[in-house]
Amino acid sequence: MIAEPNPNSNLPNQKENAVHDETVPQSAVQNGSCLRNGNLKTPREKRRVREQCENIRRNSSNSRRVSRLRNGEVVEAVTLFEVVSMGKRAMQSVVDDWVEAYKQDRNVALLDLINFFIQCSGCQGMVTAEMFQNLHKKDVMRRMTETFDEETGLQYKKFMAYPWILTVTWPVDMDNEDYPLIRTGPYWKKFKANFCEFIAVLVQQCQCSILYDSYLMDTIISLLTGLADSMVRAFRHTSTLAAMKLLTAVVSVHLNLDVNKHNAQRLYEVEKNRISGKRTSYRLDQLQRRRKEVRQYEQKLLEIQNMMNAIFKGTFLNRYRDVIPEIRATCIEEIGSWMKTYPDAFLNDSYLKYIGWMLYDKQAEVRLKCLLGLQGIYSRKELVSRMDLFTSRFKDRIVSMPLDKDHEVAVQAMKLLMLVSQNCEDVLSAEDCETLYQFVYTTHRPLAVAAGEFLYKRLLSHEGNEALLRREEKFGASADQLKTLIRFFLESELHKHVAYLVDSLWDWAGKFLKDWECMTTLLLKNTEEDGEALSDAHESALIEIILATVREAAEGHPPVGRGAAKKILSVKEKKVQLEDCTKITEHFIMVLPQLLAKYSADAEKVTNLLQIPQYYDLDVYSTGHLEKHLDALLREVKDIVAKHSDMSVLEASSRTYYILCSEEIAIYSQVDCARTQLIDELVEHLNQLLNSFWQKEEGFGVDAGEISWIHSALRRIAAFHNAHDLTRWNLYDKILRLLVFEMEQGGLSVQMILPALQCTYFSLLWQLAAVVENSPKETLLALRRELRRFCQICMSFLHHKEKDVREKAFMILCDWLLILSHRESNNNEAAGLLDYLPSTSLQEKLLLFIQEHVFMEEEEESKDLTEEEERKDENCKLNDLHKKRSLLAAYCKLIVYNVVEMTAAAEIYKHYMKTYNDFGDIIRETLSRTRHNNKIQSAKTLILCLQQLFQTHVESHDNSSGMDLSSASFTNMKELARRFSLTFGWDQVKCRESVAMIHKEGIEFAFQGATGMDGKCLPPKLSFLLIISEFSNKLLKPDKKLVYTYLQRYVAEPLSCRGDEWQPLVWYRNSLLANEDEESSVLSSLGEWSPVGTSKTSSFKRKLSNGSLPETSHTGAARKNSDFQHASQLASAAGKSRKKLKSREMHLQEHLPFLCPPGLQRRYSQDEIKTEDVSVKDQAEDTSEDVDIDVVGADQDS
Repeated sequence: MIAEPNPNSNLPNQKENAVHDETVPQSAVQNGSCLRNGNLKTPREKRRVREQCENIRRNSSNSRRVSRLRNGEVVEAVTLFEVVSMGKRAMQSVVDDWVEAYKQDRNVALLDLINFFIQCSGCQGMVTAEMFQNLHKKDVMRRMTETFDEETGLQYKKFMAYPWILTVTWPVDMDNEDYPLIRTGPYWKKFKANFCEFIAVLVQQCQCSILYDSYLMDTIISLLTGLADSMVRAFRHTSTLAAMKLLTAVVSVHLNLDVNKHNAQRLYEVEKNRISGKRTSYRLDQLQRRRKEVRQYEQKLLEIQNMMNAIFKGTFLNRYRDVIPEIRATCIEEIGSWMKTYPDAFLNDSYLKYIGWMLYDKQAEVRLKCLLGLQGIYSRKELVSRMDLFTSRFKDRIVSMPLDKDHEVAVQAMKLLMLVSQNCEDVLSAEDCETLYQFVYTTHRPLAVAAGEFLYKRLLSHEGNEALLRREEKFGASADQLKTLIRFFLESELHKHVAYLVDSLWDWAGKFLKDWECMTTLLLKNTEEDGEALSDAHESALIEIILATVREAAEGHPPVGRGAAKKILSVKEKKVQLEDCTKITEHFIMVLPQLLAKYSADAEKVTNLLQIPQYYDLDVYSTGHLEKHLDALLREVKDIVAKHSDMSVLEASSRTYYILCSEEIAIYSQVDCARTQLIDELVEHLNQLLNSFWQKEEGFGVDAGEISWIHSALRRIAAFHNAHDLTRWNLYDKILRLLVFEMEQGGLSVQMILPALQCTYFSLLWQLAAVVENSPKETLLALRRELRRFCQICMSFLHHKEKDVREKAFMILCDWLLILSHRESNNNEAAGLLDYLPSTSLQEKLLLFIQEHVFMEEEEESKDLTEEEERKDENCKLNDLHKKRSLLAAYCKLIVYNVVEMTAAAEIYKHYMKTYNDFGDIIRETLSRTRHNNKIQSAKTLILCLQQLFQTHVESHDNSSGMDLSSASFTNMKELARRFSLTFGWDQVKCRESVAMIHKEGIEFAFQGATGMDGKCLPPKLSFLLIISEFSNKLLKPDKKLVYTYLQRYVAEPLSCRGDEWQPLVWYRNSLLANEDEESSVLSSLGEWSPVGTSKTSSFKRKLSNGSLPETSHTGAARKNSDFQHASQLASAAGKSRKKLKSREMHLQEHLPFLCPPGLQRRYSQDEIKTEDVSVKDQAEDTSEDVDIDVVGADQDS
């Protein structure tokens, strides 16, 4: 196996005395001591020659360094690699210096260039060479091998770079897989750019001279082709990049030569026609020179063509399907540039097929390069005609790529399809376009914006259509576009996603989306005068679009769900935003009252229209003297409140009053007067209804009509009580009387109970918010009594016969408990009196409610339903699921904020697997938050959940038949444990306390019920060890040893004499010892369960093949010795690990004293510390032991 090159010597900040000059000096080349290294046979001769070459280079480098230091100058780069990598000199001057050196001694310069490519691969070794003089040498192919010298520890790669036979030598370092091209950071990013620039400038500077000497390019191409066939990834990657950039530069030279040839040909034709009648000797000589010049260009073009073919066939064809995605991406990126630069040679089906095939590559990087290359081709109309066969063959694949799992690939695919749509007529069918249009609703904004461009330019744009604009002049220039957009929105049948549609089109169609004058004109125009009025569905859609455009313009950031955070606006964007807000306010201040008056009877339209005032610049009312329009708006809102009892309309109206009632603006008094007048009328109407209700035999004589009136009145009060403080109207006692009556006697309608609960809840919240620092104690005590009383009412409603009442009471109770337990107040006395934590009985009731209403499955009756009935049934199921998620989320908040005991989450976690699709995200977030609050308690909750499930499993099976480890319930428990272990992530140090606690609690639970502590009796819960073994891969290596030692306290005899019933212990033991060098110590010559803290030797490389152990006795002395060594292991592990691990170790000892018994923490010797050396490297191996490794092509990368 060939080692990866070692890049350590190539670091930019390395000192001069630590750098090994990779270039063989001229003296070494001349005396042949290094050139004949390929003929050496014995390792001793190879080692002697290598030492001589290193001494020569070291002396030469030292002499140059000393001279520079003596003159007081800064040490400069010595090798070509260092000059290029540092990038401190202009690349053209670097190449000019190398060309001059090549002209003086081309062998030395070429060897310097060869070393440059080898060093760019990260190889710290040296390159020796010998001239290949005999062309008939038969053992040339035999020499082209890669060998390993075991005596010197060196790796040799021997290959031909005609007329050279090169031997690359470097030390074997199997653990180092790093080289310059894949290193991160700005320095190495610049190095890659300099590397590519050097190759381009080299070809450019040589195109007029040495490029055609049949020596330079032959050697370079032969070198890069040989390196590209190496099994060493660094050589293969670097040489492939160099070869592709070399071919790109050669293509540019070919183009220049082609232009020069055509110019020379034209001059030749002109001269030939000019001297047709005057054949003088001067004219004939000039004509001969022109003909010779044309032939020279033709000869050069032929040579360049041969170079291009050699690179393409020797490197590209072998590497475009390399196992390394970076190499494949490089090949595809360059062939795309060749097609754009030189389409006459490369833009044909023979080359396009490689890009088409790579569109199916498994790596997103390669697919992305394919799409970017195709974009450059399809963007040029003159090239599209050559793409017919490719387009027909790979169109379906490209159309499907917006669904790619990689976001960037999906975006670029959509942009490519946009170019195809523009420059290729009739390529995309109507079905293809309909599919692509729907991407405007995706949550990934860049893809949605690209789809918005596609939709706008294909469907909405009417640029240059002047006749249409004149015909639609009455309604504005964008009326037809709006109607088309409305039709598209309605046909897509995604009516709740209009905000996403507008956001997708905003960057491309912002001009007509901000034409609110045209939109409102379409809504307000007279139907009798114009027969083109919008239908009711079109009007609803247009109002939704108006609201979405207003919100987008006023807020300036994408809607919820599209984008992680609010966009930070630039100064220019903020200016545009302010201008749009002013434009919105000035227009809708006058138009909105008219719209509300027209659509006052339509709840959906009114709800959307009433949301527009929240985006107003309210100062415009006073500065523009527009108070009369404010009066008109308030009158319309008041009429809407009187007409509607729909909660969405009432809440929108309440919010409108809240927005307009800001005390900082001048219109506050006007709006506050209107609000007070409205609430007075609502309260008076409610009082009349309640008085009539109590007078009729306490509600028993009330008919359905009166109940509906009370229901509507209570809903109006609840909607306004949510945003406004109505305490001065003394509604609390009147509404509370309804709840008390229902609790004591029952019989009230659900329509009355639900809004009454909501009103009482809001009233208490406003009273609680009104508590100030100097509130009298009597007021606080009275409020406390009311709070307790309301909680009792909600608790009683948890058992109400109506499901809606039970769910409403539960939601209010959860919110109420959360508010009371986390209320911040400067008044300590008030905080003490008003704080309320749920009792144990209340916590049990809440948990029981969740189990019955969320996790209990409802039996489904099989019915033959029509399509419409099935749709309604599906909607009902979705609504029920939404309610269940809300109930579960409300209860989980109580757990997260420590209102109820964290152990209550164990009952929730039991349903994680079974209800993963419906509630998995809520349970997972609860687990994450509780772990953040208290790692140890969260771990105990997890293990408690598994213990309860295991106990239920044991009780449900007959004890006489034994534990069935293959049963579905046991398998589900193991899978649940595995899911729990995945939630700990990859940072084993961060979660080590939690995982160790799980193992401790699990071991103790597994051995409960065993007779005594001698371990001779089979514990009844031993199978539980199989479940906690799922957490073993989350343990650090030292913690595995400590947990294994803790396990030995419960095990007395070796397992060789035990039956299959002890297999769970064997499997758990093996999970703790997996991938451990000390694992074979269990099979030591003493034949006992010895501690795992023995020293590492080569004999411990064996792997444990079975779980049987030799017989031995377990005595008290052995137990004492085990505890002693156990403490030593913890101390040594903490002492030798990195600082983070050390601090975690000390924290672990504080929380998990079982891992380090008292009095033994410092009883360890220095020798034991040395044997338990836990290096950072060992920990890195542990943290990656359960990582999925892609072994494809491993034979080439190792």
